[in-house]
Amino acid sequence: MDTPVGQWTIYGAACSGSVPIEAALLLLQIPYTVIEAVTWAEPEAQARVAPFNPLRQVPTAILPGGDVMTESAAILIALADAHPGSGLGPALYDPARAAFLRWMSYVSSAIYSLHWILADPERIAVPADAKETVTGALYQRIETCWRLMDQALEPPQYILGPVLTVLDLYVAVVSRFGPWRRRFYAAAPKLAQVARRVDADPRLAAFWARRYPFEEGWEG
Repeated sequence: MDTPVGQWTIYGAACSGSVPIEAALLLLQIPYTVIEAVTWAEPEAQARVAPFNPLRQVPTAILPGGDVMTESAAILIALADAHPGSGLGPALYDPARAAFLRWMSYVSSAIYSLHWILADPERIAVPADAKETVTGALYQRIETCWRLMDQALEPPQYILGPVLTVLDLYVAVVSRFGPWRRRFYAAAPKLAQVARRVDADPRLAAFWARRYPFEEGWEG
């Protein structure tokens, strides 16, 4: 039985890691409010998020009961688990569950986490004259990680089967971060087909236009 629905509050930003969570809430028809917080560029946004997330990062979710969740993969998994009838994630004893947890964690730790460094390499004490070299190496590492994931999978329609899950939403959004979609398409052609399918989902058309528009040159 699905968990009763209540109002969510999301500290997030357009074109950020909050977008797949917002998309999942939309598909689940769960009411939510977004408090815009471009934390990587605005100190005042960090201050708004700080009382709920000591890392001062988005996404940060305030659940209907007042509990706080951070970490995009964790929030997406929790949403899918709370609404098993939605098909947005395999249930505990579903044969696809292990792959679901594996690849949700992989996208988060092996790929998404590198964007924290890309946003400002000085966070890990990279000298100013080495930023370009480090950025290039990070782009290459991200591309390699997408390639390895692609080689391990044979998506029939979506990554885990015939039904869209939060993993598909996650990949569709994170693959739009640097080094951009063109390199993702080349490195991960099977995942690319899934991402394009999510991009074209009619249920999300108006949502993408608001939260991650397909503007000219968006693929990189």
